[in-house]
Formats: sequence, C-alpha cells, structure tokens
Amino acid sequence: MEFNVNRDSLSLFAALASDTRIKMVEMLSREPLNIKEMAQKLGISSAIVTKHVQQLKEAGIIDTEISSGKRGMQKKCFLVLDRLTLVFKPSGSADEIIHPDQNGYSVSIPVGHYVSYQVKPTCGLASEAKLIGMRDDPRYFAEPEHVHAQHLWFASGYVEYQIPNYMVESKLLTDIRISLEICSEAPGYDENWPSDILFSVGGVEVCKWTSPGDFGSVRGKLTPLWWDQGSTQHGLLKTLWINADGTFMDGVRLSRISIQDIPIAPAKPIRFRISSPEDAKYPGGVSLFGRNFGNYEQDIEVQIRY
Repeated sequence: MEFNVNRDSLSLFAALASDTRIKMVEMLSREPLNIKEMAQKLGISSAIVTKHVQQLKEAGIIDTEISSGKRGMQKKCFLVLDRLTLVFKPSGSADEIIHPDQNGYSVSIPVGHYVSYQVKPTCGLASEAKLIGMRDDPRYFAEPEHVHAQHLWFASGYVEYQIPNYMVESKLLTDIRISLEICSEAPGYDENWPSDILFSVGGVEVCKWTSPGDFGSVRGKLTPLWWDQGSTQHGLLKTLWINADGTFMDGVRLSRISIQDIPIAPAKPIRFRISSPEDAKYPGGVSLFGRNFGNYEQDIEVQIRY
C-alpha cells in the first residue's frame, strides 16, 4: 500500500508509536489471535490489549471478527495491512500513475474501469456522490458512467480489467503484484459471510481466496456520508503476488501457478478477472472499493517487474 503523507496520516503514525502495539502487529503477522491470547503473550491485562486493538483498528492496520470459541464468542484479531510505502511527494494523475524504471512499472486502475463483466444480483455500482443506475439490475454495469464507480458489488459472476503492458520482447517478466480492497457481498451486510473468490491473470486461474465476510458494522473511513449505514462499508486490503515460486496472497502461497505459467505477449494488455462462481463451496459474491470508498485510499494497484 502507498500512503500519501498528510494530516490524515496521524492516526496511523500514532498507532505505531508504541512498543506494545508494534509487538502486537508482529504477533498478528504470524497468525490471528484473540484478545486473551495476546494478553497472555504480552503479560498485560485484556482490558489494556482491547484499547491497543481499538487504536490499531482505527488506523486500518488490523481488523477484528467475532467467532465462536471453547468458552463462547471471542473477538479474533488479524492483520490487514501487510506493507506500507510512504509517499512524501506524490506525482502523476489520479487515474493512472506509471513509474518506469529499469526493472518495471506501476499502474493504478479505478474499480469502475472494467472492460468485461457478467454479474447477478445482489449487485450495483456507486460513485463517490451517488448510486449509478439502480440496485440489483445488472444492465447498469453497461452504463457509460460505470467508469466513475468507487464501489461495486455482485452476488455471482465476474468483472475483468485490462492491465497495460509496457514490456518489450527483450524483457522477461519476473513477478506481478496486485493490491486491492475487497470482501464478500451479502444482502445488506453480514460479517460472517464467507465467499470463494477466484483470481485469473492472462486467462489463467491463479488462485482462490476465501473472504471471511461482508463488513458493515463500522462505517468505512472513506465511505461517503450519503451511503446507507446498513450496507457494506469497507473491505480488506489484500495483495496478490505471482512470482517464480507460485501465487501468494499476503505472503501465503495459495497455488503453484507461477509467473512462467501465464502467457503474456509483448504490447498486449494483461487480463485480470475477479469472479465468484455460483457453484463454489462458499458462493458469497464480491465487493470492491476504490480510493474514495472503504478504508484504503487506493484503487487496484498493479506492479509489474521484469
């Protein structure tokens, strides 16, 4: 994640200005933990850990979910921010930022800039200012205004994007990183709503990731005030990484599909598809968020390295 330094950065810097919270982030980078488990590992009370968790959550570094345990319900904490890049002097346009260098380039793709789709209700599109068309009517995904979408959702089907390809024939692709804010899609919202989401690059299905839920109990930091409080508010920041060793999600290998298995021709756009099949074990849909919706000020961020 790239982070533009401004006054809104203060909550993040404040959250990291504590040895205890740094230790909590280190623990959660290895595995999700509940409040009691972290308190035991840190040697402090659960009440103090709860306060630290709240500050880390407000900064967008971690998130929580309620799950059943041996002694009733418990609050599980997990890391959602896997890496952070500070940008002190941003450059480029808001829609597409290209940083060519000797090893590759980066591109930012707005969530409304899909080039192909097939969706079923519940579904819809929203810009920063209003709904685009009507809810639960797939026909509006063809509305020209869809390019302004900052949030889109569908119960099943797919959306497909084109990643610009600036490689030349003499270059050898080494890895692709794709960072995006995403979660499941339930009617209204349901934070315990698993969804099997498939990712395809260059026509090759590279992995399946199961989203834990559709998050709506807390308003997204960037979600517009006009947006209904009873609807999806934000997603999780996930990073898909394809290299010579396989396909990874937030550093965890999900498949052995490697960069060599993806047919990418010079000068031809690279297709990137996000889908939720109706026949999946958990057919829970997809919600996507742009830089002006949800919790993270970014679109679909792509890094190509060669």
